Amino acid sequence: MSLAQEGRRTLSKQRKTTEKRTPVWQMLSAGLITGAADDDPSGIATYSQVGAVFGYATMWSVLLALPLMIAIQTICARIGRVTGAGIGANIRRHYTHGLAYSLVFALVIANVINLAADIGAMGAALKLLIGGPALAYTAAFALLSLALQVFIPFSYYSPILKVLTLSLFAYVATVFAIDVPWGEVARNVFIPHIALNAKYAVAIVAVLGTTISPYLFFWQAAQEVEEVRDAGNDRKPLTHKPRQGPDALRRIGIDTMIGMFVSEIVAFFIILTAAVVLNAHGKTDINSAAEAAAALRPLAGPFAFAVFAAGIIGTGLLAVPVLAGSAAYGVAEALGKPSGLERKPHQAKIFYAVLIVASFAGVLLNFTSIDPIKALYWSAVFNGVAAVPIMVVIMMLGLNPRIMGTFTIPAWLKILGWIATLVMATAAVVMFATWQTS
Repeated sequence: MSLAQEGRRTLSKQRKTTEKRTPVWQMLSAGLITGAADDDPSGIATYSQVGAVFGYATMWSVLLALPLMIAIQTICARIGRVTGAGIGANIRRHYTHGLAYSLVFALVIANVINLAADIGAMGAALKLLIGGPALAYTAAFALLSLALQVFIPFSYYSPILKVLTLSLFAYVATVFAIDVPWGEVARNVFIPHIALNAKYAVAIVAVLGTTISPYLFFWQAAQEVEEVRDAGNDRKPLTHKPRQGPDALRRIGIDTMIGMFVSEIVAFFIILTAAVVLNAHGKTDINSAAEAAAALRPLAGPFAFAVFAAGIIGTGLLAVPVLAGSAAYGVAEALGKPSGLERKPHQAKIFYAVLIVASFAGVLLNFTSIDPIKALYWSAVFNGVAAVPIMVVIMMLGLNPRIMGTFTIPAWLKILGWIATLVMATAAVVMFATWQTS
């Protein structure tokens, strides 16, 4: 064996040993943040609405979504890590510009509506907790989030987002303040009663659209790209440094599985809380996360109310930059312009312009006669429908050896990824079919 081969073998052993000794918390990054951002105030509102209206009857959809969510997000993360480019950039580079523009346009519209609802819900939640002007709080939260993104490099900002994921456990704590009939819950999860009507079909599409959402695809891939660009580590696109592949893909797998598991556990508990407290007491007219929190106070007590309301603020601080950031990444990448929170504003003008405009548009919607909260449920449905063509393109990217080299997605991801795409497409078709016949 040559000295060079011996040196490479020794280096490989050292890297594997280091990886094994790396604490799991340090391996969590893009996957954890993406999963946590999925449970934003908009998602809380959708889950609360569904739980309040249908009780336990839709909880099976969370169990169904978990492996599908893990698969599609893992594929997105792999695309970013392997190619060193985000979803929008890869679509522009390997398919038509028109396809990139149309998919990103759908992303931006949905994200702005979600931003409006999230920022508004944060302001309303703070008003519930301490009183005062909700709209002023709304503007302040938006400005705070925007300032953090613009003035703090991503390498410093990412750990802040990571810590904010702890706010999700507020919804786990809420369950311990109420009496849950676990036997009935288990029966509905594992032996679901599915209603064949338009209202139920729309609810399932809304849950899936909230859970498997385009902004999550763009964000996780983009964060992997940001971490490749970070000069503080030795990561390179795997097409350039294939030797980094095993450790990188192992980290992505662990990070994404844990992140999506946390996301779905929290979604489960939000639906459960709404079903146990609101549906059981006939409170089915929930239009926002803040309304859900307020409704809990007389029915479940001040602790459940306070924890639920505080969780809205914490998850909003995490989700707002992800929503605005994914829109900015999508537009800049589709236009072939520089992007990234690690860059200075003058180095990525289009990226930061979209970031700022999307944030201000979200705030302004709260000051108009347009009710973003009522539009929220349909935004989730829109996300569910729009996700289908984006997922088809993502699968094509991940399976293309010209793009992924030797890192094309393995068989289990291929199967689960196409199942996820088929499930989303089927849900949308069933929704429209029952709509026509109802």
